[in-house]
Amino acid sequence: MGFALCSYVYLINPIQVAERALFLWNNEHIVGLIAQNRSVILPIIYPTLEKNIQSHWNQAVHGLTTNIKKMFMEMDPELFEECQRQYEEKQAKSKEVEEQRQYTWKRLAEAAAERDGGGGEEDHMITS
Repeated sequence: MGFALCSYVYLINPIQVAERALFLWNNEHIVGLIAQNRSVILPIIYPTLEKNIQSHWNQAVHGLTTNIKKMFMEMDPELFEECQRQYEEKQAKSKEVEEQRQYTWKRLAEAAAERDGGGGEEDHMITS
């Protein structure tokens, strides 16, 4: 079972596919295998669990995702906290990168407006 693929499936909109994928976690044999390999599986699916909990439109998917997250939290609190910390760091870095990108574009637009004298009537071609 490719957990990266399962992680993607949980985000897609065809609700029956997402629900069926999440229902796999109700199988005791599957949960046992997941428990044995949690150090590999949880880092792969943690971001998707968070995204589902924060924004999935379907209540059933949201509830199933919450149950899976609780299961991991109880199964291995240290690993869970580490994945949570890494996720939060990545989110903060992404936000910082986006803010920097917007700032750079703003500065570029200001420089272009200043160069054009604020008029902007002429067409300018950028060549490389």
